[in-house]
Amino acid sequence: MPTFLLTNDDGYFSEGIRALREELKSLGRVVAVAPDRNLSGVGHALTFSQPLRVRRVEEDFWTVIGGTPADCVHLGYYLFLDGKKPDLLCSGINEGPNLGEDITYSGTVSGAMEGRILGIPSVAFSAFGRDEVDFRETAKVAKEIALKVLEGGIPEDTYLNVNIPNLPREEIRGFLLTRQGRRAYKEKVLKLLDPSGRPLYWITAEEFGWHLEEGTDYWAVYHGFVSITPLQLDLTNYKAFEKLRTKF
Repeated sequence: MPTFLLTNDDGYFSEGIRALREELKSLGRVVAVAPDRNLSGVGHALTFSQPLRVRRVEEDFWTVIGGTPADCVHLGYYLFLDGKKPDLLCSGINEGPNLGEDITYSGTVSGAMEGRILGIPSVAFSAFGRDEVDFRETAKVAKEIALKVLEGGIPEDTYLNVNIPNLPREEIRGFLLTRQGRRAYKEKVLKLLDPSGRPLYWITAEEFGWHLEEGTDYWAVYHGFVSITPLQLDLTNYKAFEKLRTKF
């Protein structure tokens, strides 16, 4: 019976993590460790400057007070699993997609990245769609992918970023291996005033969008496919070696 380590960046109370937990529990033991609040956009932060507290939510389910997704993965692995590697780490299901360059900000993707750093096969799951997400349906698809990874494995140094269209399972057109796309929007900074008239600044984005290039993560979900993008821990740009070799 497989063991799963489960985390997210939306918080332990999110529908996404609870729906995925219920689906995975039909396959084996699920140890869930998630932040105590929504940490969308926190990226791959790991807490070194202050201690962390843990609260038990229910059996095999804990929340980390003040912790990031990467913190949760560490505590799940070293504390609740006693350093015994689970068969698979799942991060999500995130409420909203993680496509293109946005994966660099994503706490969901970073949870999977941290799992891979620890030597655990890892997958990040996110839901794509403007309407309210039906997490029961997306969790069924996530379970299918989890089974495929358990059966076939994934290469060393590799973790998966999966985006699932917010559609009934029978309307999803299939699974596609994709490359990371490119976003088509920019951030902006809003200047506001607090009740005392002092300035506040809010980083936000213009209307979200991505370039619709065939073979990319966005192209896949836009056309009703599940996007599966293999990511790697080695961030070296090998193509740049020859161009830079003459300069350094």
